[in-house]
Amino acid sequence: MKARRTFTAEFKTQVVLEILAGTSSMAGVCQKHGVKQQVVSRWKTEFLDRASEVFSGNAQQQADQQRIAELERMVGRLTMEIEILKKATGLLSSLRRTNGR
Repeated sequence: MKARRTFTAEFKTQVVLEILAGTSSMAGVCQKHGVKQQVVSRWKTEFLDRASEVFSGNAQQQADQQRIAELERMVGRLTMEIEILKKATGLLSSLRRTNGR
């Protein structure tokens, strides 16, 4: 039994672009790379379906960056609060010891 082959995204993109550019036919590309036409056809369909995501990804990436910055600020603030609470706890425990409690 043959092991299932896996292809990188770069390879799939290269194959689909060869077809879309018109430099080779579907059959020629499949024969050249040793891939079945059904597989390449599925890659092409997926490529064309997701083409619009390439340009819309910028807005999502910007929103993600803003969220990351917000979370980093929150982590910084919480870290400072923890340090302050540690110092306050240390001071309170030392005051209790000096007062004999």
